[in-house]
Amino acid sequence: MTLIDGFTETAASARPRSAATRIWNVVRLHLVDRRTYIGIPWLIVGMAFIVTVFIAQIIGFTTGGLGTADAIEGQRYSWAVMSPQWYLVVVGVQAISFGFPLALGYGVTRRDFYLGTALLFVLISAGNAIAFAVLTQLEQVTEGWWIDTYMFNALWLGLEGFWVDLFSFFVMQLLVFFVGASVATIYMRWRMPGMLVFWSSLVLLIVATVTVITFTSNWIPVSVWFGAQGIAGIFGWLLIPAAIAGVGGFLALRRATPKN
Repeated sequence: MTLIDGFTETAASARPRSAATRIWNVVRLHLVDRRTYIGIPWLIVGMAFIVTVFIAQIIGFTTGGLGTADAIEGQRYSWAVMSPQWYLVVVGVQAISFGFPLALGYGVTRRDFYLGTALLFVLISAGNAIAFAVLTQLEQVTEGWWIDTYMFNALWLGLEGFWVDLFSFFVMQLLVFFVGASVATIYMRWRMPGMLVFWSSLVLLIVATVTVITFTSNWIPVSVWFGAQGIAGIFGWLLIPAAIAGVGGFLALRRATPKN
């Protein structure tokens, strides 16, 4: 029996499905298109890795090698490890804008759809976090895949061990997913006026924050505070905007109407 058959038979079933089953069916509905959620992100990672290897080897050839401490430290500032994140924001948007009308057509409630979508985000975030944390450790153990080339051991990854890498990447994935999903729900609920209000408010909030910190000469204390948090602490704070985006998206979706 196909997934679509499972949805169409729900109304005719004598025994109502449990909430967990309905939510899991939403996850399965999304994963009919595994390419979008799993295939393309890892294709982007693979392409970024290939490009990183070529660029690193070119630099190593022209500078006399990549095995020096300065060369290894220089590769830590590469943003190639972040390459799939920009796409995953779009995936969060598509999960709502494409999946919501389809799910409503199968009789899925807004609550079940959003909880199922949130569960999908959590599962994919956990899977990707495990994969990136493991790849970071392998890259360190093999000293850059035996060719002194580092892509995963970059930025903050690899600085404080496996568990911090796992937690930080998991939080970052949740944040990009829920930001994308919340933007999509705002548009679906209030259309263009809602988008204008949202983006204008966000820009004003950022500008106001920068203005207050600047006028009170608090950039140094702010920098010291962030430094004291550590990597795990900073990403722990990022759970707050992720949660706000997730809850806000749920509230907006309750009265959202998909566009035909």
